[in-house]
Amino acid sequence: MVTPEARANIAAALVYAVAVLLVAAYAPAWCVIIGLAAVVWRVLTSTGRVPRPKRRPGMRFLFGAVTAVLVAAVALNFRTLNGLAAGTALLVVMGALKVLESRARRDDAILIGVALFLLLAAALGGQALWRAPLYLLAAWGAGTAIALVAHGDNMLTTRAALRLAARALLMALPLALACFAFFPRVAGHFWALERGSAGVTGLTDEMSPGSIGKIANEYDPVFRARFEDQLPPRTTLYWRGPVLNDFDGFTWRRARGRVYHAEPLQRLGPAYRYHVTLEPTDQPWLFALDTIDASPRRDMFLSHDRQLTGLGPITSATSYDAVSHLQTRSDAELSTLGRRYEIRLPPDRNPRALALATELRLRSANDAEYTRVVLDWFRTQGLEYTLEPGITSIDSVDTTLFDTRKGFCGHFASAYATLMRAAGVPARVVTGYLGGEWNPVGGYVMVRQSEAHAWTEVWLDGQGWTRIDPTAVVAPERLQRGLFDLLPESMPATTALLNGNSWLKRISQVWDNMNQWWQANVVEFDLRAQFNLLQKLGIELPEWQHLGWAFAIGLVAWIAWVALSLRRSVPRVRPDRIARAWLKATRKLGRITPRAASEGPLEYARRVGDARPDLAGRVAALALRYARLRFGPDADAAELASLEREVRSLAV
Repeated sequence: MVTPEARANIAAALVYAVAVLLVAAYAPAWCVIIGLAAVVWRVLTSTGRVPRPKRRPGMRFLFGAVTAVLVAAVALNFRTLNGLAAGTALLVVMGALKVLESRARRDDAILIGVALFLLLAAALGGQALWRAPLYLLAAWGAGTAIALVAHGDNMLTTRAALRLAARALLMALPLALACFAFFPRVAGHFWALERGSAGVTGLTDEMSPGSIGKIANEYDPVFRARFEDQLPPRTTLYWRGPVLNDFDGFTWRRARGRVYHAEPLQRLGPAYRYHVTLEPTDQPWLFALDTIDASPRRDMFLSHDRQLTGLGPITSATSYDAVSHLQTRSDAELSTLGRRYEIRLPPDRNPRALALATELRLRSANDAEYTRVVLDWFRTQGLEYTLEPGITSIDSVDTTLFDTRKGFCGHFASAYATLMRAAGVPARVVTGYLGGEWNPVGGYVMVRQSEAHAWTEVWLDGQGWTRIDPTAVVAPERLQRGLFDLLPESMPATTALLNGNSWLKRISQVWDNMNQWWQANVVEFDLRAQFNLLQKLGIELPEWQHLGWAFAIGLVAWIAWVALSLRRSVPRVRPDRIARAWLKATRKLGRITPRAASEGPLEYARRVGDARPDLAGRVAALALRYARLRFGPDADAAELASLEREVRSLAV
């Protein structure tokens, strides 16, 4: 058993601890440890298991020195005290110091305020659906702690405090919805927390042997695409990512600063319209179905080689609408600069591959025929598709084609592009994703890291850049099936369990669809979505002023509802027959002289008699009868009826 004061202390400390855990992913580990250690000490001292130290001379100086050291440590860790990440870490350690020095209710209230600010920081840093119930529970706990601290020494039970906090949250919910729907929003993510040193796996602007295979071992989602009309065939779902132009014999890299004019395209076949929701990747690449018609947004750019990029690394979920054509053609010629860049090869690397290219080129009448001859060679040489091709030498193409004869899509795309360039055919490697997992619950395609893929583009006169996927001749089933379906032994145990059980897979699809809905309708609810909502409410051309009016109306309605609810919650005691009779009498006598609120019946009757001597006796008798009935023994019905008749007959 603890005292009410100790219970309030513990509640404030526990709420702070929960808030620290919610920001643990964004604050340094040492800050989190300090905060939680302070809470443990506070709970032990509040329950009497550890004696609280007494204040001694010099303690204030020591406390100030510790504060300075912690502030300096945060500044050194982040190289600044500005920004949400550094501010959150600083708030954690300052809250820990407040936990240690807290002694009065005022300190507990400040600590709860620190916890609420940390809760806000956590909400700004992570908006995933699974976090929402945690934030709600933390807010409920903070409200409960506020109730316990506010009541001080009064015996407010914890259950009563929980009910009070829950009621307050429910009453605040309509205002929160009004703010969410109508408070004007500003574009951008200037509240995003830094991710620190934690990396996110995914495609980069380099590809070495085996790098795509390492990415493909991951099962994390990369993006989701929802098509407006029909879904394209799986074999055509090539999601374009980084385009690699430079090759040193082992690693392909994206050429920096080498830009040539893009050739004009003729778009053939139907246009596919779709909406992409991209997960954070910490890379600037954006993915679209090959070939995208134009840049989806002003802050996204389409390069000369049709690679879509953003202004900077994608650190939060990003959505965009795109239009793509699966078939294109160009009758233009590749520029001299472009041809020079796309046939460059190191002369002293992969000599056997260069010799093979010379031999196969002699069998071909033109570039188009040469591309088919090389594909036939890939098909007939017994090349094996695997995630474990072994270690390659510095001449990676020679190792893949003549030694191990094993590889993943990146090996084959690199080898094919090398053979093309060695024969004077412009070629480049394109990385991205192939296929995707259809979610029948949400009606969209989810692309995972396991769908990572690489293919080759070659320039053919009269056709333009043409996609050729050498993996299609080595392992044709890869175009129809996912990686883990093709190579089940490479699947992680948890993934195998999920895919092997139809019930678990269905639950996973439902949960992913819920996350997709949450991302699209809550996290990404922006100014455009607000205007769309106003249009649904009947405002055809909404402006900022309409949002302000809608928010003001919602605020006034909420205040009126709260006032009405609080009024109804106040118990109203209906006066009994004696009181009703006396109130009726005082209303009549108030025409002569009003009765003061603190004035007794006999004194009031005396003042009425002074003002109206003709009524003095009757009013005095009436007041005396009321006083006897009110403060004497319980009156019977006859006496009450007599009092009521006398009041009715009273004429002023």
